This record gives sequence, C-alpha cells and structure tokens, in this order.
Amino acid sequence: MSNQVTVSALERRIDMSVPLAEIDKDVEARLKKMARTAKMPGFRPGKVPFRMVAQSYGPQARSEAIGAAVEKALGEQIRSQSLRVAGYPNIEPKESTSTEALEFTAVFEVYPEIVIGDVSGQDVERPQLEVGDAEVEKTLDVLRKQRTIFVPAERAAQDGDRVLIDFTGRKDGVEFEGGQATDFPFVIGGGQMLKDFETAVLGLNVGESKTFDMTFPEDYHAAHLAGQTVQFEVALKKVEEPKLPEIDAEFAKTLGIADGDVAKMREEVKANLEREVKRRIQAKIKERVMNVLIETHPIEVPKALVEQESAQLAENAKKDFEARGMQTKNLPIETSWFAEQAVRRVKLGLIMSELVKSKELHAKPEQIRAIIEDFAASYEDPSEVVSWYYSQPQRLAQAEALVIEDNVVEWVVSNTKTVDVATSFDDLMGNAA
Repeated sequence: MSNQVTVSALERRIDMSVPLAEIDKDVEARLKKMARTAKMPGFRPGKVPFRMVAQSYGPQARSEAIGAAVEKALGEQIRSQSLRVAGYPNIEPKESTSTEALEFTAVFEVYPEIVIGDVSGQDVERPQLEVGDAEVEKTLDVLRKQRTIFVPAERAAQDGDRVLIDFTGRKDGVEFEGGQATDFPFVIGGGQMLKDFETAVLGLNVGESKTFDMTFPEDYHAAHLAGQTVQFEVALKKVEEPKLPEIDAEFAKTLGIADGDVAKMREEVKANLEREVKRRIQAKIKERVMNVLIETHPIEVPKALVEQESAQLAENAKKDFEARGMQTKNLPIETSWFAEQAVRRVKLGLIMSELVKSKELHAKPEQIRAIIEDFAASYEDPSEVVSWYYSQPQRLAQAEALVIEDNVVEWVVSNTKTVDVATSFDDLMGNAA
C-alpha cells in the first residue's frame, strides 16, 4: 500500500505500509536459518534450542527483516512509477495506531526531466590566431627569460638587478621582529619586497648604505606592522645584472634538441605552440558552449547530487593541497565553499547526458584513438604513451569523456551562430600586460 505526494519539483514523499505478519514470517525464517549454524556454550553447532536462538538473535533478525521489507516495498513503488531516484531515500517512521502494519514514509529526490532547448539564437565566438614567426619569437623570449642568469655588475643597482643586502628595521627606534636579515638576495622589481623598499635600493653602489622611512600597507599580513611607519637601514653588498641566454646550440639543447640544431628547435617550438594555441581556442569555445547550455536549459537539480559533487570537489581540493606539500589535517575545507561550482557541474552533467543520448553523440573508437594520439604527439615516444592509455580501462574512459565533450561542443557550435574573432597572441596565452 502506498500514497505518493509531490512536495517540490524534484522531491517526492511516498507513504507506505508493510503487513506485520509478513515481517514476523520473515523474522521466523531468518531465525531458523541462523539456528542451523548458531553456536552457544554447551551446545553443538546447529543444536541450540530455537527459543534461545530467538532470544539472542531476535532483535538482529527483526531489524534485517524490517529493512528488507521497506527496501522491497519502496523498490516496487519506484519501478511501478518509473521514478529515477537521485541520491539515497530517507526513511521516516510514521506514528500509527495500527497493530497490523508497519507504516513509514520514504523521502527522496528524482532526476529532472530535460528537454533539449533551442540554441539557434545563441552566439559562440571562435578566436582566430595563426602561429607565425612573431609568435615563435615571443615564446622563445619567454623561454629565455625563464633561463635568466645573473652576472656581476660594476655599477649602481637598477630595476631588474639581483642585489645582496643586509638590513635592519626599527619602529620607534627599537628593532622589530622579522625586520633584520644578513646576505639577503632579491630581484628589484620581482615583487618579493614591498615597492617602497625596492625603490630605496635603486641607485645604491656596492658598499653604500641608506636609511629611509617606510609605511606598511593597511592590509599587510603581519598585523603588528600593518599601517605602521618604520625606519630601515640597508647596506648593499652585491649587484648582479640579468643576462639572457643566446639562441644558439646550447640553448637548443636545454629545450631537448640533442644535436643543438636551432632550426629544428624553432620548428618544435612552433609545433608545440600550435598545439597549445589550438587547445586554448578550444577551451574558450568550450567555456562559451557550456554557458549556452546553462542559459538554454533552466533546470532544477537534486540537492543530493549537489551535495555529493560538493564533497568530491572538497576532497579534490584537499588532495591538491597535499600534493603541494601542505598539511590538511587541521585545515577546515567546507563543502559549502564549492556549492555554486557543484550546482553548475551537476547541471552540465545532466544536460550533456541527455544531449548525448538524444543526439547520439557517443564517442566512437576512432575518435578516442585520435585524441590519444594527439596527446602522445608531444612526447619523445608517442607509441609508448598510446599503449599506456590502452593498458587500463580507466585511462581510456578519461579519453572517452573528453571526446564526448568535444562532440557536444561541436553539436552546439554547428547549431548556433558562430562568430570568428581575431585574437592577439598575448590575450590568448595570458601574457597581456
């Protein structure tokens, strides 16, 4: 017996009852089964009197029988009504005077019904950028700067120099904690020190000292110094100027070109750059496509799925912190921090699942192979990387998920208004000033 009540768009409450006679019958059957193997002092296994078995195991048998009866009754109702349950039902006992039935209420959420919306009125911008010599040179400049070395300079300190100093800080004439250092190196303009401190060192020569006042920002991390004016004494001990490596055979070797062939190095840089540009363009298109799907499918999502997703995101964040060497034992990571992100991810998951099913956007084997070969192309031995992916179903599943995403993106792009937009290298690569 049951009665379904719709509480909200996704929440359901089903009132049910199970005859106590059925439960009693199941309890007896369970106890008889237990009696066949029950062990008690003074009795051989299976020879314990049924009364004693019932006394010892009765509560356990009744709990199991009630759980099985509730699960069976709920399962029948879910199947008969074709309900898609999200999360786990909450079973609430009902107050009842009935001596013939156990009455309870099952509370749960169902998946939303999703109808694929019309995306034809939406715009999707496609960034356009062709990798040429200028982009290769910019990338080589970045790679050179990453390999900057510092050499001694016989002149006053300038912006960009690495200096070695001693300094002492005083507040009201008294040295304060953390305000002293000996043989302290830093790059002027590198952001390691406060801007006013860096400016004070500019123009000093080796062997010179300077005393200056400095006011800490109001939001400075050390509360006892925030907004306070102090006096620093600094002595310059060494000046080194930056020197970028030349684009030659030695530089090519640092980029993995064994024979130092500079032309080959430029070709590889260009090929890698083209792959990265393609990846970033696809990422921007994908981001817009996902926004289109959210905008054209205003659905409610089950709280249970959002809670599960929030918990997973919190766990991922914890693992990320630990991978960076941080201790997370006493670090409070609240699932509520990830609620907004979790809602978006659950919505997209449900929408994309329906889109894949209704538009037959499943990943084909040749698509999976192509994306894996693309991943492997930048490695020294691509065939080894391909074999690595195919050696475990879990790795293949990750590639399959990416193909499905690409299929969804392609479907949305082909059904929307696409606009090609010229994009600068710096904007796309995140190097814009």
